[in-house]
Amino acid sequence: MNGPRSSLLRSTPFRLALTFAFLFLLAFILSGAIVYQLMSASLARQLDQSIKETYSLIAVTYAESDKEDLVSTVRDHAQFSQDKDEIFSLTDRNGNRLAGDFTATSLPDGFSMFAADLPGVPPDTQYRAYSGTVGGNKLTVAFSLSETEDLERIVLMSFGWATLFITVLAIGGGAVLASRVQRRLDGIANTMVDVSHGRLDARIPLTGNGDDIDAVSAQVNSALDRLSALVDGMREVSANIAHDLKTPLNRLQMILESAADKTVSGEDVSTELTDARAESQQINSTFDALLRIAQIEAGARKARFVDLDVGPVVETIGEVYADVAEDDGKSLSTRIVPDTKWFVHGDRDLLMQMLANLVENALRHCPPGTAIELSVTGGGGHVLIHVRDNGLGIPAEEREKVFRRLYRLDASRTTPGSGLGLSLVKAVADLHGAAITLEDRDPGLGVTVSFPAVASA
Repeated sequence: MNGPRSSLLRSTPFRLALTFAFLFLLAFILSGAIVYQLMSASLARQLDQSIKETYSLIAVTYAESDKEDLVSTVRDHAQFSQDKDEIFSLTDRNGNRLAGDFTATSLPDGFSMFAADLPGVPPDTQYRAYSGTVGGNKLTVAFSLSETEDLERIVLMSFGWATLFITVLAIGGGAVLASRVQRRLDGIANTMVDVSHGRLDARIPLTGNGDDIDAVSAQVNSALDRLSALVDGMREVSANIAHDLKTPLNRLQMILESAADKTVSGEDVSTELTDARAESQQINSTFDALLRIAQIEAGARKARFVDLDVGPVVETIGEVYADVAEDDGKSLSTRIVPDTKWFVHGDRDLLMQMLANLVENALRHCPPGTAIELSVTGGGGHVLIHVRDNGLGIPAEEREKVFRRLYRLDASRTTPGSGLGLSLVKAVADLHGAAITLEDRDPGLGVTVSFPAVASA
């Protein structure tokens, strides 16, 4: 068997549907068997009660030495039952029939079963009989089991048809539901195949009903979004590396060629060697920064995380860079609420590196006279570190791009730097579960890093 039918039969949803249908049918059959047995027992009790009541009604007609009334009553009852559903027998002590439809000398006293062979009655018709002695005569009252058997047969047939209907409905409904689930699973599988073939824009279709498959699909789609972003980032980094490192490498090559030419002519090449060393150091710094970002994103530093107060970290950065800002014609101030502690879970060295990069970025790209402010605030279960300035700011369309590796604004390409400072800031923030927002201060730029707060250590 091939094709969709074979795929459906092998699918887990269809097998689960069949299992559920089998268990449901088993429970239905067991409960039906119990109900049938209870019904049969109830019908048997009712039949015995009817037989005993009829027997009692006939027996009470017998008076002392008044056999004729008893005979007459039995004869009337026998004549009244034309279809032989009820038959009667009255015999004397010698076994001679006095009245009734048959002679029941062989039946024991009390309840018994026997097969009667009477005119107008199907052969071997089963009867339930009750026998006893009335005035020295044996009275037997017997009711046919045909009505009870017909009722039981109707119940069995109804139960059989119900079982068949439920079986078809369970299997058919299971197949329909399983095929719907299988189509959704096939959608997931096809999406994974497309992704494995390089189509990173493929996504799992969602039904929108919010069930567990939709929830898993949404999580997979989120993972694919992240994967696509990472791959795009890698491509962009590769392109940026090739683009941004081409200039210093070409410059290094030109310096070395100039040094080689001067060496041939016996001229001094110390200047060229100094320039070459500076260029190589810049290239090495770029690759070191890339490796550091990769290590941070890998989460290797999380083992060193502790609960720490970021206030002293901000104060240290403010003290270190205050003189640097002043020498550069700018000002750097630090604002922290006294006697207040702001605890986060993180790595002190990485947080200092992150803040240093933010401050250096402001110092490098802001004009003289710019005022830069470092501050810490809190609220809503978060600790907020702010770096604000009143410099040139960043255009709104560029604010998401500045966190890309090796990305530099056109206005900053003539200034020193590798374009990795804010990329490292983003990597450190992500490692700490923090969010970064950029805001326009008109003029200037405000950078806010929001960390999840922790209880006081």
